[in-house]
Amino acid sequence: MLNTYFRVIVGTMVLLSVVLTVYVNPNWMWFTVFIGVNLIQSAFTKWCLLETILQKLGVKKTGPGCSI
Repeated sequence: MLNTYFRVIVGTMVLLSVVLTVYVNPNWMWFTVFIGVNLIQSAFTKWCLLETILQKLGVKKTGPGCSI
């Protein structure tokens, strides 16, 4: 379940940042860069802030989280 929430949230953030980049200001691309760097970092450290937040909100971990 955690994996599903994670993918939906990250996908939404990426799409939102692209829309904001196109229609508001090109500097929103840095948000997309931040998301990508966080995904790469979580692959090496096996820790992801979003995963921690979702677990504190009560989402059950039923499979691999950010480090898939």
